[in-house]
Amino acid sequence: MTTTRHQAVRELLAFYQEAGVDALLEENPTDRFAGDNATAAPAVRAEDAAPRAEERAHARPFSTREREVKGRVAPPPSPEVAVMAAREAAKSAATLEELRAILEGFEGCGLRTTATQLVFADGNPKARVMFVGEAPGRDEDVEGLPFVGRSGKLLDRMMAAIGLDRSSAYIANIVPWRPPGNRTPTPQESAICLPFTLRQIELADPDILVCLGNPSTQTLLNSKDGIIKTRGRWFPFHSGTREIRAIATLHPAYLLRQPLQKRLAWRDFLAIKKVLAADRSPTSDGSAA
Repeated sequence: MTTTRHQAVRELLAFYQEAGVDALLEENPTDRFAGDNATAAPAVRAEDAAPRAEERAHARPFSTREREVKGRVAPPPSPEVAVMAAREAAKSAATLEELRAILEGFEGCGLRTTATQLVFADGNPKARVMFVGEAPGRDEDVEGLPFVGRSGKLLDRMMAAIGLDRSSAYIANIVPWRPPGNRTPTPQESAICLPFTLRQIELADPDILVCLGNPSTQTLLNSKDGIIKTRGRWFPFHSGTREIRAIATLHPAYLLRQPLQKRLAWRDFLAIKKVLAADRSPTSDGSAA
């Protein structure tokens, strides 16, 4: 009986984690359907609210120790406060290694509590082309590298078709932690992680930025159109130090579901290949273009 009960508890906790439950709000359960008989949540005392006011004032990364109030863990910061903290933290990174270390300790995004580990990047950070996708999936969450599952294998084949591989490309996501159940990151989660992604692009300093899929395209290129309408078009992208070229294309995971659309992605990759070849071609006086 005890073994069966323990197994049921483990399965229930696994279900909660997969559904995105990442915080305990009250010590005692509350029946939300009980109407007036429901137990009211205890009011937040002034001394408990003070640390959160201080967090808003300083807007810096949050650690568990900083969120401990009277022996309890305070709720995560609001999205607005977390975004400000992310901006300050990302700005302080002078190298990609420092940026990764800062992300490892950043607690402003609740996805880190349900993910197995941080999925920062893969490939060559000095490459001329940088691919940015949406968020890690299950395989990426296990291995700690982006695009290593089925969609990653397809991306490898797509890159190989234009002469690229992971030694000549840099790969990341707009969100570095896997959302529960592989759901799409919420706008708040993307906004919190965006300062780190922008700093990552600035530090990698590619010549071409490739946005894989609609979430990446809309987040990085401020596009309101759908990916079918946006793909294949070149956009100017201000990396923070200079203006580079950016292009949107279909996400490999989408192509696995809609294989007939591979022809559109192939056109986009040919456009990338053409720009790379043009940049390498010598000018009439023999110098590099």
